[in-house]
Amino acid sequence: MKEVYSDNIQLIDALKTGDPKAYTFLVNTYHHKLCVYAYSFTHDHNLSEDIVQNVFMRIWNKRKNLKDDFVIISFLYKSVYNEFIDQYRSQKSTYPLEKKYIDALNTIVENEDEHSLERIIKLVKREIQNLPPKCKEIFLLSKEEGLTNIEIAEYKNVSIKSVEAHITKAYSILRNSLGDNTNIYLFLMFR
Repeated sequence: MKEVYSDNIQLIDALKTGDPKAYTFLVNTYHHKLCVYAYSFTHDHNLSEDIVQNVFMRIWNKRKNLKDDFVIISFLYKSVYNEFIDQYRSQKSTYPLEKKYIDALNTIVENEDEHSLERIIKLVKREIQNLPPKCKEIFLLSKEEGLTNIEIAEYKNVSIKSVEAHITKAYSILRNSLGDNTNIYLFLMFR
């Protein structure tokens, strides 16, 4: 029979006592949601799985120190985000500009809940889809595929100035619809 924990306190108590059913319930309930959330940062399925696995392992290893009054879902989402930042920092040296974005992301994550972050990501994706077709295509080649302006110009058989103009136009349109945090949101999506 599948174990169901009706409230947060009951689940935390069961985890603290080392109940494997509580851990199984936690993983079965939140694994997929957390992987989707991690993927929104990493754009890499394997890395997302690793991040979520690390979070679950850390919870199990530190289960005796869990506080009775914390909300498990918020803790899980913040833990996934923090693990992403740790992974990101370990894979890349942080340049001053990247540090600025990571600090800004920390502020956004601390001030928003997981639903707000999902909403922001959906909004950014929708606004990108609403870009003019050629502008969207060149913007995505730059941000999603990581091509340089020269590579895009060669691939699309257009001038570098044309590529720069489309990317500038995309940023302008996105800034008008997304506001001051546009660069942070784009960093969040495309890093």
